[in-house]
Amino acid sequence: QVQLVESGGGLVQAGGSLRLSCAAARSMFRVDVMGWYRQAPGKQRELVADITSDGTTNYADSVKGRFTISRDNAKNTVYLQMNSLKPEDTAVYYCNAHGAPTFYSGSRVYWGQGTQVTVSS
Repeated sequence: QVQLVESGGGLVQAGGSLRLSCAAARSMFRVDVMGWYRQAPGKQRELVADITSDGTTNYADSVKGRFTISRDNAKNTVYLQMNSLKPEDTAVYYCNAHGAPTFYSGSRVYWGQGTQVTVSS
């Protein structure tokens, strides 16, 4: 069972910064798109940003210019640098990855356990 291990959430004041990390098992045969989603109380889970294995990025309009997604392919790790945080960024942030655990496996979708980000006003 492939796991995504997240770290970096916490409590920060508005205007502050946080950096999230998410590592997939290095033994995975292939990791394609990696990304971050978030879910605020009473709302649907939404895409924050994602990045392909060749570095193409995609951002939600609400975070453009404030958040930066990056990845280290050698470590199967994705990062989310969050700057100029706002109270409306408060949510549980989930790491997401598409990939194949072995040469013989088809592509699968994996989710992290979630990490809480709270931005106080």
